[in-house]
Amino acid sequence: MAVQTHTPQRPRTAARLAAVQALFQIDQNADFADEVIQQFIIYRFNAEQAQLSYEEGCVPSPDIQLFDSVVKKALLHRGRITELLKETLPETWPVERLDPVLRALFMASMGELLENSIPAPVLINEYMDIAHGFFSGDEPKLVNGVLDTITTKLQADTKGHNAD
Repeated sequence: MAVQTHTPQRPRTAARLAAVQALFQIDQNADFADEVIQQFIIYRFNAEQAQLSYEEGCVPSPDIQLFDSVVKKALLHRGRITELLKETLPETWPVERLDPVLRALFMASMGELLENSIPAPVLINEYMDIAHGFFSGDEPKLVNGVLDTITTKLQADTKGHNAD
């Protein structure tokens, strides 16, 4: 899973990118989240000392606390995320048919969206940037459209609950 990046990443962006990679690994290998988180911290986050980059499978300078939080939020909300994706994607495009990296990206981004602690436009922009690192086709547009639709739905649900 090569990431194309030519600019130095911010620690929060690096953490989110690593969370996508970790969620991909968890999904593909049925690994335990805590084990994958520890593997990333030990083997992939010490890149600066070894002068390694994304191309060598490392993630320079991530915000480790954010990385841990994003992975755990995504897994905590897995059922709700899958439900929202099923409601948003066309019936002819089941969640299981999504590219596994794209699925991991949606897991990470939507886990954060459901926690509602960061403004949605900021998160959407951040995850679109990450999508551009993985994909050169229309996938970043899909990320933008799906996350925007889900954000609108979540905001409408919140307003509906507040009106009660």
